[in-house]
Amino acid sequence: MANPQEEFSKIYDQYINKIYRFILLRVNSQDAAEDLTSETFIRGWRRFEQLQSQIENIQAFLFQIARNLVVDYYRNKSRTAVVSADSVSVIDPRPNLEEISQKKSDLDLIKAGLANLKEEYQEAVILHYIEDLSIAEIADITGKSEGAMRVTLHRGLKALQDEIQNCNKNANLTS
Repeated sequence: MANPQEEFSKIYDQYINKIYRFILLRVNSQDAAEDLTSETFIRGWRRFEQLQSQIENIQAFLFQIARNLVVDYYRNKSRTAVVSADSVSVIDPRPNLEEISQKKSDLDLIKAGLANLKEEYQEAVILHYIEDLSIAEIADITGKSEGAMRVTLHRGLKALQDEIQNCNKNANLTS
């Protein structure tokens, strides 16, 4: 009796094109047909090793595996939800003009508010929130204690908030 691997290799060479055409005509997708054909021969080999002497018609055996895989393919495909392209909206990750305009407006408002603050408040807010320095680092830079710097930063934020509210009020009055 011949080596099972050599024998199955000959079967593979003999039936690969037939099985592929059968599956391709059923699934109408080259990628799916290639995958299913490959799976057919993998399953065929596993069963061939176990049942070699019991398989009477190897062609029918392989086509039955292929047929079952095609049925499974469509069964799984029907479980997959298909969504119409018309019902899908794509969100553009780039900011739109309205967002850019709003951010620019907010930035202009903050700049205007900062410009009206006392210099020590400006410095504290800029160093902490824009330059991302810690209270300790700002205290070292300014020569103040950390406690005094916290108070200055708190007062600077409160003053900035008041300035922004005033700017908004004035903008609403002129609109």
